[in-house]
Amino acid sequence: MSNIKIKRVYETAQETDGYRVLVDRLWPRGMKKEVAKIDCWAKEITPSTELRKDYHEGRILWEEFVQRYQGELASTTVLDDLICELVDREVVTLVFAGKNVEQNHVMVLLQVMQEKMEKQ
Repeated sequence: MSNIKIKRVYETAQETDGYRVLVDRLWPRGMKKEVAKIDCWAKEITPSTELRKDYHEGRILWEEFVQRYQGELASTTVLDDLICELVDREVVTLVFAGKNVEQNHVMVLLQVMQEKMEKQ
């Protein structure tokens, strides 16, 4: 996997997206499966429900969310398994529904994936 991109699910799917992986625990509201063109739904690598709610309801700040999510990712082999599954793909696009592109779990996930791939 030489190129990992991110994209909101509400943006039009394109051929240049390559293999599209939905990285949200919940299916995006109002999005039909045939329009989303998702190749893989990786619910297992999303933040836990508790962590997601703590952040979205304002009980924790972004910095704590990042640390806790990184900890969740480090405590499972699911992400390693997904990377192995995607390694032969030329382009992978992590697709998400969130409105906030800067402070979103996808940014953390992307960073962790890139770090793991550099070590391989």
